[in-house]
Amino acid sequence: MRASLVRVLPDTYLARRLALQSVLFKTGDGTFTTGSAVFFTQVVGLSIAQVGLGLTLAGVASGVAAIPAGRLVDRIGPKRTWSIGALLCGLMFVAWPFIGGFAAYAVMVSIYEVVENTANAGQQAYVLDVLPAKERVRTQAYLYSAMNTGSTIGALIGGIALAFNDLTVMRWIPLLTVALFGINAYFVTRLPKAPRDLRTREEARVRPPGPSAVRNRAYLALQFCMGTLWTNQTLLSVLIPLWLVEETDSPHWLLAWLFGTNTVLCIVLPQFTSVGVRTIGDALGRLRWSAGFFVVSCLITMVTHSTAGLITALLVWLGHLTVTGAELATGSAGWAFQSQLQDPRRRGEYGSVGGLFNGLGNRWAPALYTWLAMEWRHVGWMLIGLIVVLAAAGAHPAARAAQRFADREFPEDEMPPASSPPASSPGAGGAGGGMPGATPGMPTPQLS
Repeated sequence: MRASLVRVLPDTYLARRLALQSVLFKTGDGTFTTGSAVFFTQVVGLSIAQVGLGLTLAGVASGVAAIPAGRLVDRIGPKRTWSIGALLCGLMFVAWPFIGGFAAYAVMVSIYEVVENTANAGQQAYVLDVLPAKERVRTQAYLYSAMNTGSTIGALIGGIALAFNDLTVMRWIPLLTVALFGINAYFVTRLPKAPRDLRTREEARVRPPGPSAVRNRAYLALQFCMGTLWTNQTLLSVLIPLWLVEETDSPHWLLAWLFGTNTVLCIVLPQFTSVGVRTIGDALGRLRWSAGFFVVSCLITMVTHSTAGLITALLVWLGHLTVTGAELATGSAGWAFQSQLQDPRRRGEYGSVGGLFNGLGNRWAPALYTWLAMEWRHVGWMLIGLIVVLAAAGAHPAARAAQRFADREFPEDEMPPASSPPASSPGAGGAGGGMPGATPGMPTPQLS
């Protein structure tokens, strides 16, 4: 039993601190996100169209700020940017109960998106900077598991708040997120400094050497392809549930089983599915697996329109299971690309710009995929699968070109990782009082 537990927990004390912080962050995030639709429509008084428009404006603002935000991370250091951003995100939730009307909502959500994405760029740069290369993929797999754990806890808390069916409770639920985000920000400040946080003021004022991330067109193309491969999230959370409700005879309660299965697998399996991903070739192999799982999911799900009863329920579940396999494979590949294809001197910039192109690769998916599947049925599902196969195919030459760019332009990533004190060291722990502590991760598709 003890040996099994050790296998599930992160290997190092620093990785455990990062994992605990991830759980904390995503718990606060999930607490608000679970009831955000009710909060914005019934408390703030917005229409669904206004909520969508506000998120679109926030996406535009975040895109415009992506390059300056990334360069800020590289100038002042990843941990400093991350901790300041985490604190500002928490403080902004103080204002949510007092927001009224579309204009105030649009301004707040836009500012929040910019701040959160800047903090995410700092967090990603910190994880890559503070860990030795051989630990990065495995540690990020643990962090992905931790994020799913935190999101589940947050969803349970948010669900309890919704169960009161009281708008006063929903109005003040953001204050719980404020508290959790405040503790999270303190945890971040207690993490050891990354090498790029240890530079002198004079060094920090100097613009990082090397070409800008926007000149690495192969990496940007790869991130666009990765964004399209991440449309497995559209299948998981939008298309398959909608298909189940509208086009099959399966009971609606099956949705809870589908989401529960996905959550459990994404908590338990990432650290196992990431094993063996060491090179760009290994990562590209995972992309082939991802595309294969995605296509199988499309083929299985599309036939459920013509089946009935238990067979339909089993096939829908199997379709959801295979697209979860696509999610896990895509994550393993993406962590390797981040570790090996970003300039270590410009990780903040690469994180922000890469995130922008990743978003461009999937923001269109909910509308397009829903239209194709609902209007063109079998042909639509096959076209959806073809889109992802083309994205996986395009990622191969893009990754190889990005690797050649890295070999030509990047220095050896020889900076020593930040020291990780032993668990028994006094004062080494975060806010957990010596408990192993924690990180979030990839930018969530919804408002967080």
